[in-house]
Amino acid sequence: MRYRTLGATGTVVSTLCLGTMTFGAETDEAGSFAQLDRFVDAGGTFIDTADVYSAGVSEEIVGRWLRARPGVRDRLVIATKGRFPMGPGGNDAGLSRVHLTRALDASLRRLGVEAVDLYQAHAWDPLTPLPETLRFFDDAVRAGKIRYAGVSNFTGWQLQKAALLTQHLNLSPIVTLQPQYNLLAREIEFELVPVCENEGIGILPWSPLGGGWLTGKYQRDSTPTGATRLGENPQRGVEAYAGRNADERTWRVLDAVRQVAGERDASMSAVALAWLAARPAVTSVILGARTTEQLDDNLTAADLVLDAEQVRLLDEASAPPVGDYPYGAAGVDQRGRDLPGPS
Repeated sequence: MRYRTLGATGTVVSTLCLGTMTFGAETDEAGSFAQLDRFVDAGGTFIDTADVYSAGVSEEIVGRWLRARPGVRDRLVIATKGRFPMGPGGNDAGLSRVHLTRALDASLRRLGVEAVDLYQAHAWDPLTPLPETLRFFDDAVRAGKIRYAGVSNFTGWQLQKAALLTQHLNLSPIVTLQPQYNLLAREIEFELVPVCENEGIGILPWSPLGGGWLTGKYQRDSTPTGATRLGENPQRGVEAYAGRNADERTWRVLDAVRQVAGERDASMSAVALAWLAARPAVTSVILGARTTEQLDDNLTAADLVLDAEQVRLLDEASAPPVGDYPYGAAGVDQRGRDLPGPS
């Protein structure tokens, strides 16, 4: 296992993070404990959960595991999130001070800890003024309930605004962003990655295997069935599969990942995870496994470093489609030059 600092902080985390969204839903408590044990035994130190995962059950499972493993808490960096509905009331969701106060306290109780190392806004809230949320984070840091604050699923302008407001108001900074990011979904590179690089914000990618696509389990023109995420939900599976199957870029990426996997005698999952872990501003890649077997496969990426030619092959195959302006050739051509007048 390799390690990095959490964004621009001095806190060190493993470059692979164990996500717990499956706990209490697709993975029972015994299976969840097995994953946590396996992850820690492999040198993993970073665990991510959220209050909304299985309506709080995921946090409860992590909390019971911590209590059953005396001393392990001090070896770990634990992250959780709040934002989405945890009840029917008007203040049971959002990023307001009222909801986040209740949500954080409830998360601490479920986890059985006095503080979480990273508390994240799970998504943007259009109803709550951003300074209210950022001041709540700062107060929670000062109260010793959280060590750092992060956000998830923000757009470029939202993240940049949050970063600038913390500086302007002298508040605890945003240290991480948790976005969807993988070889099939690289659009965050247009705006979010540059913001993160500029502001020292660490990226924690979720869905690093593209919902299972990058494992190689799905085949061209063959609707998935059986024990796969898409196969177990036929209606959603057919729709999700059809879109990706129709995009030739999908199969170009999978062919490139398969080629590199063959060259390195590694699984396709490990190659996709290793590529992502090496991307600019990425701190730790969030693994989402349903079984210990899947987790074991993912953990083989811990020490896999791709060579320059393999990275180039994957980069070129997965390059996201862009328009001409402002991200395409026209935008690139104007760097360092005067912009043309109105056309």
